[in-house]
Amino acid sequence: MDLKSGYPYWAVNSGLMHAFPRLQADIRCDVAIIGGGITAALIADALVEDGHEVVVLEQRDIGWGSTAASTALLQYESDVTLGDLARQYGMDEALKSYRACAETICGLEALSRRIRDVGFQRVKSVYYASRAWHARALRDEFELRAGHGFDVEWLGPDELQERHGFRAPAAIVSTPAASIDPYRLTLRLFRALQGEGAQVFDRTCVEAVIPSARKVELITAGGQRVRAGHVVIAAGYASQNWLKRRYASNRSSYAFISDPFDPSVLEPLRRTVMWETARPYLYLRTTPDYRVIVGGEDDAVDIPARRDSRLGKKSRKLMEKLAALLPHLQPLIPAFSWAGTFAETKDGLPFMGPHPQWGPRVLFAMAYGGNGITYSMVGRDLIRAAIKRQRHPLTQLFSFDRQKERPDIAGPFNHITTAPPQSIGA
Repeated sequence: MDLKSGYPYWAVNSGLMHAFPRLQADIRCDVAIIGGGITAALIADALVEDGHEVVVLEQRDIGWGSTAASTALLQYESDVTLGDLARQYGMDEALKSYRACAETICGLEALSRRIRDVGFQRVKSVYYASRAWHARALRDEFELRAGHGFDVEWLGPDELQERHGFRAPAAIVSTPAASIDPYRLTLRLFRALQGEGAQVFDRTCVEAVIPSARKVELITAGGQRVRAGHVVIAAGYASQNWLKRRYASNRSSYAFISDPFDPSVLEPLRRTVMWETARPYLYLRTTPDYRVIVGGEDDAVDIPARRDSRLGKKSRKLMEKLAALLPHLQPLIPAFSWAGTFAETKDGLPFMGPHPQWGPRVLFAMAYGGNGITYSMVGRDLIRAAIKRQRHPLTQLFSFDRQKERPDIAGPFNHITTAPPQSIGA
């Protein structure tokens, strides 16, 4: 599947950082990972740390799929608010997810310090009301998070203008949050893991997965066989190809990056990531070299050729929205624009762990949703726990059968809707 189009900035900026070999012979290992993006890299790092012999198999070049197209806003907030998640699964489960994602920011920071030169920086997340009538539900979400100990601040329109250089009805400002270069992190992490004994192969397509009671055998397109104690399928949106039913809908998101600005112009936005309550939402961040990355205009297109044909129109629409929000960022000159495929689950949560179709030795790491990198960090601990036959606090909530045990919860949790309120009698 063609997962991106255009020229993703990260890959253009860094180029092909390292060439990994193809698999040329049969091999044995403790854990084989199918996929070579950021999710696979984070999981491989955890398993190598646990002392496992790890083999990674990627059908493209390492990091060249959806990872290269990610805009890499690192937030604990998901596309589903804490209130909505609590309404679906209960407050205890919702808090587990939000708090676990918040903890991953520290984990990613520590990892970035170890790997170095991956563009990690701490920022604040600004979640703003797109319309005046969104502010009430946004305020309820703020009160809910604040009441459960999250580090949040409420800003009105004047404070937003003063501190962040734009005007909106209201916003929640949250920490922790961060931004990163996902492509550099993936490539540099895999290089480091090679030095610790992991074997990383790209341009190696797995065509068959054959599980048994004590092992799993993989067969590649070249006829090589990989025998492993466990297999982790971390192939991004292609992971669904290994399942008989679909658990997420593939969508397309569009983005561009500007030419560098004068540092003084970007000062109100420095160390900030922004997104809005409208759906689909506009989102943006800055880079260490004073560029602005803008994304959004998501749609349900799942055909690469159709997605590619829309890139120019979508980029112009994003520029118009940004000009309305931040008119001082003019002239706005896009340096590169691109589109990428992402998967969206009904409840905004990932799927991590075994699936009944495959048995306990085949594990899935499907970090789907708007905050896929933080989900990947949580997922690495779920995967390592599953291999150790231990239960993680989020095992059930991130499992494939979570809908079976969903509680019938009703409570004061307000959905931030994008439909305007109807008048009485309408």
